[in-house]
Amino acid sequence: MKKKGLGRQRKKSEETYPVYNNKMELKRPNLVCKRLLFTGLTLCVVLVSRPSSAIDIYADPEVTLQNGTTGVLRCSFTSNVPVNSTTTVTWSFQSSQPESRFYKAPYVIFYFSQWRGYPGQDEFNDRVQFIGDISKRDVSIQLSPVQFTDNGTFFCDVKNPPDVTGTPARTELRVVLQGEDRKTFPTVIVGAACGAGVLLLLIAIAACVILKAMHNRHDYEGCETLESMSSQAPQPRKKVESNLEGTKGTVPSGPLQGPVIYAQLDHSGSKNSFHKMEPVVYADIRKN
Repeated sequence: MKKKGLGRQRKKSEETYPVYNNKMELKRPNLVCKRLLFTGLTLCVVLVSRPSSAIDIYADPEVTLQNGTTGVLRCSFTSNVPVNSTTTVTWSFQSSQPESRFYKAPYVIFYFSQWRGYPGQDEFNDRVQFIGDISKRDVSIQLSPVQFTDNGTFFCDVKNPPDVTGTPARTELRVVLQGEDRKTFPTVIVGAACGAGVLLLLIAIAACVILKAMHNRHDYEGCETLESMSSQAPQPRKKVESNLEGTKGTVPSGPLQGPVIYAQLDHSGSKNSFHKMEPVVYADIRKN
């Protein structure tokens, strides 16, 4: 009976063993899913923490060149990726003159790739030369000779995979006549302003001098009128003197009569006699 009991226990244990294996098989897929989930999270963290691929491009905002000379359009860039054979440089031009065929949109005038430069449009074929050093992140070009048709905007674009996201730099080119300095126009403006200021100052000084002279003249005329009035006051006296001079001229030469003194003389000696006024010569004045 014991043997039978042992046999039954073994059978039961053998019957339950496959059930245990099924449980292990169910746990394995869960472990695989966890591992895949962990790997995905790791990739996401790596991608998010990696810096974004971007490139910064720099150029002179404005350049003034003389017609017929040799000019340089400078451009440089910064990138987190080393320069390699896949790095490309593109120079484009858009004219500011409506009659030019480059007026509507930018046209490629120079292209650099695989360490070599390739010319673009025929108008710039023999005039554009790459003078930069791409290993030093310098992608400048030389334009010779400069022409009036070059007035416009030049665009510099650089791609350095995987740094391909960046805004092209732009340079406004202004072509002037030979002999004109690049600083001529600001100097002329400043000089004209200074000249206008000096001219206004001189006009103000001249106006002050004229007004002062007119004021002094008015005061002088007033004084002159007062003097004339004062000098004209004794004119009757002069007339009297002139009359006296006339009378003197009519008196014959000889002893001049002195002043006449009127005195009352009594000729009768009586008390009832009347008094008679007679002129008596006081003295004779002889001419020396």
